[in-house]
Amino acid sequence: MTQPLVSILDDEPAIRTMLADALQEAGFRTMCFGRATEFEAALQTTTPDVCLVDLSLPDRDGLTLVHRLALEKGASVIIISGRAQVQDRVTGLELGADDYIIKPFDPVEVVARVRARLRRDRSTTHTGNRARFNGWTACFDSYTLIDEAGQQTPFSHAEGEVLRLFLERPKRLISRAVMQETLGGAAGESFDRAMDVRISRLRHKLREDPKNPRLIKTIYGAGYIFLGDVNWT
Repeated sequence: MTQPLVSILDDEPAIRTMLADALQEAGFRTMCFGRATEFEAALQTTTPDVCLVDLSLPDRDGLTLVHRLALEKGASVIIISGRAQVQDRVTGLELGADDYIIKPFDPVEVVARVRARLRRDRSTTHTGNRARFNGWTACFDSYTLIDEAGQQTPFSHAEGEVLRLFLERPKRLISRAVMQETLGGAAGESFDRAMDVRISRLRHKLREDPKNPRLIKTIYGAGYIFLGDVNWT
């Protein structure tokens, strides 16, 4: 089996070396980049399993890059940043990042987070890559929603994780605790707010009435329930 590939984007050579050494020792392949332009050029020919992205880059805003990676590439993205404020973490998760690690960090923690991300990605493959429900088709290989007329709407990797969670458990209550355990990340305000934003965006893409959604229902004080009939292919 091919070793998973982790791309590291950080403008500090010492951090790139430290992460690459730890990941390679743990059995991963790595590619390292100091600038966003080099990183984006490599994405044209290579698809990493996980991207580690610093927010403070010399040639590009890191948050913009994270959003593009999540939405256009369907990439699994872990932010590594010295920005420790709650709002920075919330913004990163809202824009599509799957996890957020604050500098300074222990390389062992980063390796553990990468492994956890890959385990979650593998654990969701048993149901297939395409689900049909209520006139919609969700394509998880291309991160696209398709309506009955064939119009396509992209969704991010992080939004896709939430959507798959709902589609794998239709008509069952999904609590916040279950979402946190399944999707990973530290429980707390930043996780809750990120989930609220992702669910709001999914509702918008599914053209739900924000005041009375038909598919993704909020059960106040308990969690969420997906009311559609789902067929996996």
